[in-house]
Amino acid sequence: MSNRLKLQRSTSRSMPLRRRVALAFTLLGFLLSLVFATSAVVITEEYEHVLAAEILQGQSEDYSLRLSNQLTAELPQTHRLSGYLADAAGTPPEYRALPLGIHEDIDRDGSHVGVFDTSAGRLVFVINLSDIEDLEALLNLFLAGMVVLGTALAGGLGWWFAGFALWPVQRLVDEVDALQVQPRRSTLAAHTSQDELGRLASSIDAYQARLVDADNREQAFFADASHELRTPLSVVQGVTEVMLDALDNDAGHDPAHVARLRRLERGVRDMSSLTEALLGVARRSELQTETIDARSFLEEAAHIAIPDSGRAKNQAGIAIEATGTLQLPRREALLLVSGLLRKVAQQSPDAVIHVSLSDNALMIDKQADTASLNNETTTARSDTGRGSALLDRLAQRIGWQVEFESATRVRIRLHN
Repeated sequence: MSNRLKLQRSTSRSMPLRRRVALAFTLLGFLLSLVFATSAVVITEEYEHVLAAEILQGQSEDYSLRLSNQLTAELPQTHRLSGYLADAAGTPPEYRALPLGIHEDIDRDGSHVGVFDTSAGRLVFVINLSDIEDLEALLNLFLAGMVVLGTALAGGLGWWFAGFALWPVQRLVDEVDALQVQPRRSTLAAHTSQDELGRLASSIDAYQARLVDADNREQAFFADASHELRTPLSVVQGVTEVMLDALDNDAGHDPAHVARLRRLERGVRDMSSLTEALLGVARRSELQTETIDARSFLEEAAHIAIPDSGRAKNQAGIAIEATGTLQLPRREALLLVSGLLRKVAQQSPDAVIHVSLSDNALMIDKQADTASLNNETTTARSDTGRGSALLDRLAQRIGWQVEFESATRVRIRLHN
């Protein structure tokens, strides 16, 4: 029993609401048509019985009166009506044994037999209504067609009425689908009827309001985190730079100590970059697109990624090949490109990083050959482990696509 209930529930959930309403109308139309057809058949049969009984009763009374008064009266013997004296010769034997009342002749379709006790004796009258039976067969065929037609008509009207009744629901669905991904207060209940649909719209409005409140709290948290994280990172980065400057001016410095400080400096810069990327992803404000000179933008990103590329021999340099202008959100784009430059530089610290712009794509590569921008190669997305999840999310926010062809070769497709 439980498995049957589960099957029924799963079937009802999978069936669309409009189809369920149309099915209900179809079943209702079938039942109503069937009730009407059954009633018509029963009434027709009863009417035939009443008609035959009245005719036979009238004939028995008429002939009984004539025979009682010694009037000349011959019992009818026609195709339609036949009369007999129960105890007279020539009366069919099957009629003599019948009790009083109106009976149907089971041997003759459409014939009714009336047996009456009168002053002239027991009279038997037989009436043939076979032509009425033919009409009843035609009526039954017509009623069967009416059941089929009524069911189909009810199903079609149910489908149409369901679509009309569910139109406000579909309009609400379209309005919900049009809601932005970012939390926004909605006013769906303002132009919805005050019924169950209005309650649903009010619930959606209330849910959107809760999302906005939660987003405001989240933005306040990120604002506080931004301030509290930047301060200690700036302190550590400043102290590290001062110590490196001091060691650069000291001819007898320990190379291992310098290497450890440089690793610390890179770690602090990576932390600062990831913090800025996190805040860039978390912001809900609209992106401010600017027209920027491509070369100047890439030089600024390179300076953010490797501020002092000439400080040490084992630190990467960056060669830029770009002309024209770019339409982009400057702050977020700088965070993304500088972060990717830093990742490639960490993979090949002693190589020159080549950055080139061509065919609406930005290529970051430690190789000098930039003609491969137009080659069709199998690429890996940055969420495969060779990139950064934060940088990948930042690229999605900007509308760019980052593809890691290798650990030291990155393609950025500029879709905006």
